[in-house]
Amino acid sequence: MDVSDKSGEATKITIQEPKADTKGKGIAAGALAPVIVAAKAARRPRKGWKKGVAIFDLVLRLSAIVAGFAATSLMATTDQILPFFTQFFQFHAQYNDLPTFLFFVIANAITSGYLVLSLPFSIVCIVRPRAAGPRLLLIILDSVMMGLTTSAASASAAIVYLAHNGNSSSNWNAFCQQFNNFCQQVSSAVVASFVASALLLSLVVLSAFALRKTK
Repeated sequence: MDVSDKSGEATKITIQEPKADTKGKGIAAGALAPVIVAAKAARRPRKGWKKGVAIFDLVLRLSAIVAGFAATSLMATTDQILPFFTQFFQFHAQYNDLPTFLFFVIANAITSGYLVLSLPFSIVCIVRPRAAGPRLLLIILDSVMMGLTTSAASASAAIVYLAHNGNSSSNWNAFCQQFNNFCQQVSSAVVASFVASALLLSLVVLSAFALRKTK
């Protein structure tokens, strides 16, 4: 651009055109990158709840162990001898007099032993909350033990009901009025077994929920 002053001499002034702001694009891209990363992080579900689920699983498993051992010990120690007897008979009631109660003791003992052996796998799920293998193994075995415990508790509950109320159609007389201590201890064992079954059901549901969220 040429500009003439008063003396008539021409003075040349050069005006540079503004360059494109390439740094601005870099700054804008740099500012946009954390936003994209934050958005992706927000889309990802939090994984911390899985550790909480695993800890709750361990607590339920310990509670089921207590309930299972209580049911086993109560039934296995059930024994009552009436203070009166005849020349040929002695009125004595034991759990192994009935095959159903014997099955109850075996089933609950197996379930309690399994629950003790499953504790290391539950601890592994706490250390590695995203591991699906141990949890899948637990959900299968928990389901089997839940079925075993529920069947034993249900069969024993039917015998306990007959012991309390009897059944005139099958000529089954109620004998809990005579063997009161025996019936009370057996009833407590059945209740403890149902508690163990409910806890095992909770463990199955909890593991299924964790596996579904893992996928």
